[in-house]
Amino acid sequence: MKNILIVDDEIKITELLEAFLKVEGYNIYKAYEGKGALDIFEREEIHLIILDLMLPIISGEDICKKIRAKSDVPIIMLTAKVDEENKIEGLSIGADDYITKPFSARELVSRVAAIMRRAYKEDNPQAQKFAFNDGDLEVDMKLLTVMKKGMKIKFTPNEFKILKILISNRGTILSRDTLVEKAFGIDFDGIDRTVDVHIKNIRHKIEDNPKEPQYIETVYGMGYKFNF
Repeated sequence: MKNILIVDDEIKITELLEAFLKVEGYNIYKAYEGKGALDIFEREEIHLIILDLMLPIISGEDICKKIRAKSDVPIIMLTAKVDEENKIEGLSIGADDYITKPFSARELVSRVAAIMRRAYKEDNPQAQKFAFNDGDLEVDMKLLTVMKKGMKIKFTPNEFKILKILISNRGTILSRDTLVEKAFGIDFDGIDRTVDVHIKNIRHKIEDNPKEPQYIETVYGMGYKFNF
């Protein structure tokens, strides 16, 4: 699992990127200012950095220069500056890519995957297999298969998307809105209760007792959480 450090003082942006990138199998570290970012970089093995330029105290440019002085870790810069000179400057001090705000989270995730493939020459990070409860439930993200007690269970594409999101964010409560946005896109014009129907169907397929689920917990008033 590759580690990504997100550095941005806008909490909503860091949380959105964290949610999208976790689905793709990345481990996420977050910092909201320069010193915290540099401390994490020194302490952890970071494989890619998403770095906002407009940061308090220590600018993104200075953080980039400090990191480049000691590491070739890939860096994607985020900025509200759209003119060509700023982009050229960002690339000249060591950024591998440059994305202007507002941006599409899905586009950024695609760029992250492309840079990871080039930098580490690995397969798609979605290629993961999970086993829960001593093999009672097995989910293969690459083959898109679900096994329950050794038997293959048929899942619709939307059911698998939701299960994948929950597993990738296991232990975290995800609201219906978050599940809708991540599974169906921000422009989805259905109703959020669609998620409830899919969750009900998934439970009937993976739970021993759907009325007392052990995998997908309902956190009333908040959303759903995958427990293992």
